[in-house]
Amino acid sequence: MPRPPSAMRRQILDAALRLFAEHGFKGTSLHDIAVEAHCSKASLLYHFAGKDAILTELLTPPAESLTAMSEELTALRGEQAVEPAVTGYVGLAMRFHLEVKIIFAELPDMLGHPVLAVIPRAVDQLADALAGRSREPRARITAQMVIGGVAVTVAADVDADPGTMRTEMVQGALRTLGRPTG
Repeated sequence: MPRPPSAMRRQILDAALRLFAEHGFKGTSLHDIAVEAHCSKASLLYHFAGKDAILTELLTPPAESLTAMSEELTALRGEQAVEPAVTGYVGLAMRFHLEVKIIFAELPDMLGHPVLAVIPRAVDQLADALAGRSREPRARITAQMVIGGVAVTVAADVDADPGTMRTEMVQGALRTLGRPTG
């Protein structure tokens, strides 16, 4: 089991997450991260081999969480998978909204990042669940629209409290998928 990160390591990760989300991965230097984390560049490099190592550590939890959720959804059959897929995906997207923003800011480069290699399979599994396991083009297309729409929405700076944001995204996704909303 990995040891819990030190306070300084956590400070560096939090600073990098904010800066990468605001200025992009390429637009943020190690110096910027060190200043934001209130540490020296030498201290930062003691904790991380470089900027890519920080990015890897930041992107690993969302990639692993999406993979785990997608695997759990494979146990659900047909229409049973739709609502859990919507609520699970919206929840993950909101939890990792800054990481999603980082990925979208530099999408071609980010999709080539090794830690994100699990994403295509997990997204395919999620799309299958969102489509209710249907092979019909309408179901497959609307499933992909939900995946993209939720990701773009959480990456945007929408002025809404988290509860409203979650509710509206779940209801909007369900409507897009042709499901009744409550």
